[in-house]
Amino acid sequence: MVNPIGGYVGISDVVDIIATSILIYYVLLLIRGTRAVQILTGILVLLGLLGIANLLHLYLLGTLLRLIVVGAAVTIPIVFQPELRRALEQIGRGGIFQMRSDLAESRWARTEDRVVAVLARAAFMLARVRRGALIVIEQQSAMKEYCESGTALHADLSEELLLMIFMRSSPLHDGAAILRESHIEAAGCVLPLSEPSPSNSRLGTRHRAALGLSEQTDAVVLVISEQTGNVSIARNGKLSRPIEDEQRLRKMLLAVTRPPRQPRRSNDLIAHLRLRLRPQRGEKQPRAS
Repeated sequence: MVNPIGGYVGISDVVDIIATSILIYYVLLLIRGTRAVQILTGILVLLGLLGIANLLHLYLLGTLLRLIVVGAAVTIPIVFQPELRRALEQIGRGGIFQMRSDLAESRWARTEDRVVAVLARAAFMLARVRRGALIVIEQQSAMKEYCESGTALHADLSEELLLMIFMRSSPLHDGAAILRESHIEAAGCVLPLSEPSPSNSRLGTRHRAALGLSEQTDAVVLVISEQTGNVSIARNGKLSRPIEDEQRLRKMLLAVTRPPRQPRRSNDLIAHLRLRLRPQRGEKQPRAS
């Protein structure tokens, strides 16, 4: 007996279903833990009510719900702007196409890293004297546009320099310091604020700025509270619990920051293009005559 389903389902249909399932999975991962989940739930409820209205022939209610759904569809790009930007950035840096997971990357974590050690010591020095600070650790997303909002430094990272930047008398202490590898590229930088939500309504401007940048880029943001002296890490739109000691902060920074650069593979086209377009550390910038 021939299975009738086999006559209608081909290989292309199976591939189509698998690809769509993977796409939905990545979309759910992208919006997990954000306000987009509640908005998406509301849209699904509206669609469910519209289906019930059509089933029961409630024409007036169905017409009204159609107008609401159409209006919601028009506003989706505006409402989901942070999530869409983050998704496009992940595609641009090859994040979706990488086969390595975060766990695999964490295995490359360095046993000793001078930059992480300096950051951990400086963070707890600032925390002890209740000095607020924002320190951005650049990952794959370029921070050039945020560096331009502050004062360019291009200085080697050191504890003394970080303490001077975040002194209350310093004109740069209200902004963020942006790190690229072992250098402080700029300080006093302005970061985008996260939209207020029930989960972060009690957070101050400094923490909302850390969350805002981590929502739009893959940067790791170290934030020290001026009121409480708590040290936290913002990453992927989420803020960690206060970190108790310097050793734990060092381990967490090693786990969440990118591993040492590996030799470029010939088939990694996106990474190769990024490497060619990104200015190298040794290049001198032309001086204005």
